[in-house]
Amino acid sequence: VQLQASGGGLVQAGGSLTLSCAASGDTFSTYTISWFRQNPGKEREFVAGRRWSGGNTYYADSVKGRFTISKDYAKNSVNLQMNNLKSEDTAVYYCAVGRPPSGLIQTTTMYYYWGQGTLVTVSS
Repeated sequence: VQLQASGGGLVQAGGSLTLSCAASGDTFSTYTISWFRQNPGKEREFVAGRRWSGGNTYYADSVKGRFTISKDYAKNSVNLQMNNLKSEDTAVYYCAVGRPPSGLIQTTTMYYYWGQGTLVTVSS
């Protein structure tokens, strides 16, 4: 299984970015795919997630109403549309796949595979 995250960059506060996670090596139909982020010295935190096959989406309270996770069926990838970015959104963003129960979707140890990370920097 390979996950390739892309789309990070430098953006001003209030701006938008779209991250993409291209997945290969499995059908992923039974997986959950999520985005996490991490800053130096801090724990990796859940941002957003969804079942690969569809259904509910999940968001951290800090990004609800600003971020949207969606699937690009043509590219077999999952996107994270980030709007109204804030300086506190600055982090390395990682995509990951696993099979967590709904109540543990935010738990990093529930995920088997991780992408390499893409840096998002929001300037104020």
